[in-house]
Amino acid sequence: MLTSKQRAYLKSLAMVMEPIIYIGKASLTPENTMNIEEALAARELVKVGVHQNCLDDPREIAEMVAGRTHSEVVQVIGKKIVLYRPGKDKNRKIELPKAKKS
Repeated sequence: MLTSKQRAYLKSLAMVMEPIIYIGKASLTPENTMNIEEALAARELVKVGVHQNCLDDPREIAEMVAGRTHSEVVQVIGKKIVLYRPGKDKNRKIELPKAKKS
């Protein structure tokens, strides 16, 4: 689970990113899910675009993708979805701010 500080950091990284995967009229397909899975493995942070002709709600799509790829929804703004899944320990590309211990 991401803290608000970690989520804010990931949002700042995602601001300059362009979507690399688009979800179209057919909504979320197994191919889209597989492409997002591969992108998360390679990049950890992925921005997904939802085309105007997709009738499904981007928030619902984001939750479905997160569940299927074991990732976290960082944010959904309009038709853009940002997902994060940390890489394996030695292959991490993004170093998140430390969470405070309670």
